[in-house]
Amino acid sequence: MTKIEIIKKISVETGFTNVEVELFLDSFINSVKSSLSKGDRVDIRGFGSFLIKKRRARKARNPLTNQIVDLDERYIPFFKVSKILKEYVNKTIIRGF
Repeated sequence: MTKIEIIKKISVETGFTNVEVELFLDSFINSVKSSLSKGDRVDIRGFGSFLIKKRRARKARNPLTNQIVDLDERYIPFFKVSKILKEYVNKTIIRGF
């Protein structure tokens, strides 16, 4: 599902215009990005948590050139799914797709 599809679905379900829903969704995304950039965790009960994970510096290999490169220490955004969402998906997913 794409951002546009999410906007249309929420618009139909709530009666808000696509523009209003897009503003809300953009505001939500910006709030999550802002919190993560400060090192804060964002918890949405029943859905999951957005957090930052630290990756240590390491050596890697460029698969095209076989050259060894040094990767610096870095931080990556990570989403941890809630137990409630995991259970819901496992109970409702269409098997055999």
